[in-house]
Amino acid sequence: MKSLYSKFAFITIMIMIFSGLISFILSNAYYQVKLKRENDEKITNFAFEIANFASSHPLISLEDYFNHIGAIGYQILLVSGEGSKQYFGSTFRVKDLPETTSEKVLNGEVYHGVSHFPHKTFVTGFFANELKNSVGVPLEYQNKRYALFIRPDIKLMFNEMHILFGWLLMISILLSILLVLISTKYLVKPIRKLNLATKEIAEGNFSIRLDIDRRDELGYLAASFTTMAKKLAKVDMLRKELISNITHDIQTPLTNIKGYLNLLEDDSKSEQEKQQYIHVVHSEVNRLSNMTKQLLLLSTIESKRDLMEVTTVDVAGQLKSVIHQYQWRILDKGIMMSYSLPDAVIKGDQSLLYSVWENLLTNAIKYNRENGTIDIELTELEQQVEVSVKDTGIGLNAKEVARIFDRFYRADTSRDRSVEGTGLGLSIVKSIVDMHHGKVNVTSQKGKGTMFTVILPKK
Repeated sequence: MKSLYSKFAFITIMIMIFSGLISFILSNAYYQVKLKRENDEKITNFAFEIANFASSHPLISLEDYFNHIGAIGYQILLVSGEGSKQYFGSTFRVKDLPETTSEKVLNGEVYHGVSHFPHKTFVTGFFANELKNSVGVPLEYQNKRYALFIRPDIKLMFNEMHILFGWLLMISILLSILLVLISTKYLVKPIRKLNLATKEIAEGNFSIRLDIDRRDELGYLAASFTTMAKKLAKVDMLRKELISNITHDIQTPLTNIKGYLNLLEDDSKSEQEKQQYIHVVHSEVNRLSNMTKQLLLLSTIESKRDLMEVTTVDVAGQLKSVIHQYQWRILDKGIMMSYSLPDAVIKGDQSLLYSVWENLLTNAIKYNRENGTIDIELTELEQQVEVSVKDTGIGLNAKEVARIFDRFYRADTSRDRSVEGTGLGLSIVKSIVDMHHGKVNVTSQKGKGTMFTVILPKK
């Protein structure tokens, strides 16, 4: 019984059987505790009515009268004072009634055989066709004493209904089991599909699609599974692209370093040429150093998502510090810098937010043209702070804007190699802003420039 289908079907059927058994036991217990006493009382009252009627009508035929009572659904034993016995209606299956019981009833006592009938778990006293399971009352007719024992004829009362009830019970149980098996298959089928789909994904097949169209929890699970598969496919594509980019971005400077080191071993090269080669090697080493630093920063961001050091951050102060830090690069490229930085504070991680402004400014410098402009504007609103960094650089088209925040993605591969980037800066910006529950908007026009707008909540 390893499959979910067989387990579910077995458990459901066992629950049905167990519930039926418990219900049967409880119903028997209810009969023994309450209904048996009430039935005894009803039969006793009916027996007294019969006895009183017979006593008050001495002219009627006692035998005809009890034949009539027996015909309408009762089993009767009439015991005379002399000990003779007459049965009316259908016969009792068991007739072992002690003689002392008849004598007590003849002497005026009432026999409560129904309420005193022994407890039986699987055959209740209500259906026991025994003389002991009857009610006995005294009867006086034409100055003679009799003991009247009476009980309902269950078989006659039900007639053939008990057969019908038996068939109905059997059919209902069989249908229940059949429906359980069908419904179990209906429930387990999509789970089996999900299991197969999970195995496919584990083997690297992210293109799988589930044909499960249901409006229940399993349907929602299948929809979520399909969405997960699409996201995993995208992540797998980005992973492959990431590995390719990392390999390329590390291999390129390493190849350059190796090539220039070989040239430095050539004694025929002049001192000036060797100094140029050493300068290139330093530049490539710096590229590798910057790349590893940014990869470490990305790793730090991922690990600090729930451990940010939230303090009060002076946004204007941080922006001024970043501008001052890169003033030499701005002047070296002849860029005109303008900014509007009124005082504004927010709650956030100071070191991470500093990386945001640093990456945006170095990006604006890197991709700007000679003698271009950079404009930084800080705006404080009631619930948020907006920082825009606008440049007059190479700009981006719509396709490039859509991927600008992907790791290692670089829009223009033909740009100046002396300011080679890693393709990680804007990914870092997006990750940090997301951690602060903010947004980054990009507007750009190819050949005319780009503007990044960072929107951060104050709290």
